[in-house]
Amino acid sequence: MSIASLVAPRLMLIGPGSLARLPEMLARLGLSRPLVVSDPFLAGSGLLDRALAPLRAAGLAPGLFTDTVPDPTDRVVEAGVAVLRAGDFDCLIGFGGGSPMDTAKAMAILAAAPEGTHIRAFKVPAEADRAALPLICVPTTAGTGSEATRFTVITDTARGEKMLIAGLAALPLAAIVDADLTLGLPARITADTGIDALTHALEAFVSKRANPVSDDYARAAMRRIAPNLRRVWADPADRAARAEMMEGATLAGLAFSNASVALVHGMSRPVGAHFHVPHGLSNAMLLPAVTRYSLAAALPRYAEAARIMGLVPPGEGEEAAGAALLAELDALNRDLEVPSPAAWGIAEAAWTPLLPLMADQALASGSPANNPRVPGRAEIVELYRAAYGG
Repeated sequence: MSIASLVAPRLMLIGPGSLARLPEMLARLGLSRPLVVSDPFLAGSGLLDRALAPLRAAGLAPGLFTDTVPDPTDRVVEAGVAVLRAGDFDCLIGFGGGSPMDTAKAMAILAAAPEGTHIRAFKVPAEADRAALPLICVPTTAGTGSEATRFTVITDTARGEKMLIAGLAALPLAAIVDADLTLGLPARITADTGIDALTHALEAFVSKRANPVSDDYARAAMRRIAPNLRRVWADPADRAARAEMMEGATLAGLAFSNASVALVHGMSRPVGAHFHVPHGLSNAMLLPAVTRYSLAAALPRYAEAARIMGLVPPGEGEEAAGAALLAELDALNRDLEVPSPAAWGIAEAAWTPLLPLMADQALASGSPANNPRVPGRAEIVELYRAAYGG
């Protein structure tokens, strides 16, 4: 019998209103001097104050680093580490979507290394297992699952590469998952992060590194996400659907943290690095084409996913269930108005010449090797071509 490895945060508080218990969580963990990592929008919109207010009411004086950017870069991480090293902090709090959380993870990793080290020293296949400080994550979107994973993705600005960094140092010590923080999110962010979470669950479920524990997380995630994604798109104030999506995203994070993602994510990162497409959106652009390519290599798994998602009756045959899954992914992109790369505004003259490089970068990340059907460089180029026009 094979041995399954399982990693997860030590403590998680999950449920609407749980953010109010952030000071209690810190006290329980013996922490009192946090550096809060967030972004300018959350700082300016007042949402960040919802985290800072209970901390200050508890007598704490949190530090702030709010200069994170979408698709976090090595330069932003270095700026954050400078703030971290200049202060007297005993933990980091990543507050926001995937970018602030990923930035905080990379800051903890880089701050533990000798000065002058570049964050690329930790990209896969290196193992980033040492952090300078513990990390607490508080997601404000139902998508990345970063609050529960051992991964962070940072852009190497000199090389134009989104680097996958993996290890125990990227795993949060604790997390607060409060769906109320997602109320009022714009429809585009709601859709993109929601499809991102669905992609995490589906890729974890078909990954060659899947195990019985990750399977349970993936199944639970798909059951929550599939019936609620269109609901939160149609009604951003649907609190019950928001809660289901938030819990589903965290479960999907636990699933892929323990099984790894696959070809969609491997191909998605270069799209984000070269064309600045938000991560969830680039996943959504690629998911139908990659699933169609992979279907026959893991038909029983994809068919089970279709049944779990309620797309077909429990006893439906594999061929019909697989076809229903493909149809649903196409329909989901139509219903949630996911643009193709062409419709998003990427010129074919810019897209096509970069395909060989993007294919090489996808393969170098290691994620395509987890896919049920492992592609070569030429096949990835063709998949990029297929996805371009939708």
